[in-house]
Amino acid sequence: MARARMLLVEDDAALAELVSYHFKREDFDVKQTHDGEEALLLAKEATPDIVLLDWMVEGLSGIEVCRRLRRMPETANVPIIMLTARGEEEDRVRGLETGADDYVTKPFSPRELVARVGAVLRRVRPALAGEQLTYSDIEMDTVGHKVRRSGEVVPLGPTEFRLLKHFLEHPGWVFSRERLLDAVWGHDSDIESRTVDVHIRRLRKAINTNGKPDIIRTVRSAGYALDSGN
Repeated sequence: MARARMLLVEDDAALAELVSYHFKREDFDVKQTHDGEEALLLAKEATPDIVLLDWMVEGLSGIEVCRRLRRMPETANVPIIMLTARGEEEDRVRGLETGADDYVTKPFSPRELVARVGAVLRRVRPALAGEQLTYSDIEMDTVGHKVRRSGEVVPLGPTEFRLLKHFLEHPGWVFSRERLLDAVWGHDSDIESRTVDVHIRRLRKAINTNGKPDIIRTVRSAGYALDSGN
């Protein structure tokens, strides 16, 4: 599952820590702030996959932060869930009309919030929900355990499937043989690092058929990366 990046904007320190704890436990990469202005800077520096945004924060209001996030090219399509004690219908409508994708009224159950975030991500970011990964002309259905390239089914063995899945979750990243061994085979593996080369060759043979360009780049003295070259 690709690690989802969350921006949490909440001025209640205790609540922010509680929410952060629950999402980190679900393997989210959480950045948090209590300040609206700083939230915009953080979002611009590293585009999040989802934003949890309190209505009442320091500096800019949550509504204004939501409005500006929708205007920024980097975050125009990032899902936003408003967190607020304001439960009146007029306030909910205002939040949704400003650009929020969902609205959670305090107090709330952290488990419910995790489920709501998961539902939003499944709808707008299927790869982050662990269902589909795509890069260039490659598509992977992680639930059905199927891979296609340019629409054609690619038969892969279990190890090659896990290797490709890791690359698809981190496109463009260069991984050494040791890091691939750790990620794909596990910490306790006693397999030699050169075994990675064998499985890379098998993966290339499977996905580069019929004259398709090699999408796995070899980086001298560094390792391998998924790279279309575009």
